[in-house]
This record gives sequence, C-alpha cells and structure tokens, in this order.
Amino acid sequence: MSIRVVVADDQDLVRAGLVMILGAQPDIEVVGEAADGLAAFDLATRLRPDVLLADIRMPGIDGVEVTRRLAGPDVPDPMAVVVITTFDLDEYVLGALRAGARGFLLKDAGPALLVQAIHAAANGDALIAPNVTSRLLAIFADQSPAMPVQPVDPLTEREEEVLALVARGRTNAEIAAELYVGLSTVKFHVASLMTKLGARNRVEIAMWAYDTRRMRAN
Repeated sequence: MSIRVVVADDQDLVRAGLVMILGAQPDIEVVGEAADGLAAFDLATRLRPDVLLADIRMPGIDGVEVTRRLAGPDVPDPMAVVVITTFDLDEYVLGALRAGARGFLLKDAGPALLVQAIHAAANGDALIAPNVTSRLLAIFADQSPAMPVQPVDPLTEREEEVLALVARGRTNAEIAAELYVGLSTVKFHVASLMTKLGARNRVEIAMWAYDTRRMRAN
C-alpha cells in the first residue's frame, strides 16, 4: 500500500520539485498540495494523509503551528508531520519537534534523505537531518536539569542498546538489522523505553540519553 502524502510549501517551484521527487517513488502517492498553512491544515484534516510534508515558513499559519494542531501533545489522533525548511535555525528545529514533528529536514538535504524521512514518519519513526542532530541534542542537554529523572524500573541491557541507537538517530528497521532482532522486538523495546522514561517520542528518548550522559553530543 502506498504512503499517502500531502505537500505544503508556499513556493510553487519548491512544491513542484517535492511533488516530483515523491511522486517518482513507487510506494508514495502525493494526494494533495497546499500553498499556505491554513490550506495545509484544512487539507490534511480532510484527507488524513499518512504524512504531511510542511514548510516551516508559510502564509496564514506557519509549519510549527500546523504541526501543533495536527500532532501536538493534546491531539487525540496525531498525524505524522515532517517539517522542511531552508533556514538552519535552532529555534525552528526546537519549535517543530516540540510541536510534535516526526522529522526535520533542510531543503538541501537531497531526494534520498527526503524519501527516507517520509518512510520513517509513516512507520512511526523520527528522522532529523544529520547536520543538525548533534547540535540540537547539545542544546537540549544544555537546557536539561542538573539531575535528570531516573526511571523507577531500571533499563534492561537490551533497552540500553536500543536507547543508544535511537539516540544516534537510527530507525526501527536499522536497529533491528544492527541488533539482529525482529522489527516487532524493536518496537516493543522502544515502547518500553517511552513508558519507563516518560517520553512522548523518540526525540525525547534521545534527549534523556544525552541528559544522563549515556551519549555525548559532538
């Protein structure tokens, strides 16, 4: 079954390019396009695509607000949103991820990473452009409390392994391949980590790994 995607960008040429790249994939179907934030929200609400690909700066409401309305912590049935932008600014990255985005890409990331981000979001994973990941996590670490909350139930050895790979930005499929386990096993451990750590998503799992100095930001 194809991954249904809505593309939202106020620049016609950019939007056309994104649609062309995604439409060329055999397992991705672009089901709608929007040129501003309000149209993106309305279209996504009506069509319920598997993934919304949204520019962060759009007329009406921006991509962060669109993400918050569709995928925020108070949304009962959150949608998978991947945010894309020309601007490599920390406040954009932080805003998008805190609003519930499952991916953050720069527009110069290239077609392969764009397609990977769409697949990751559709599968419940999160992908952040590698050139902003370590800097982003360093910012989170700087803003974190001095004594991160420890889980009531200690992490198992396997959960520690999965934690480290999630913090490095690996998808569930990549973790399964690296640890030689099934995809369902990885999903089970990720869900267990979220429960034990009180994390809402994979980004918060990664943040906890850096907060507790299990990982080091480069």
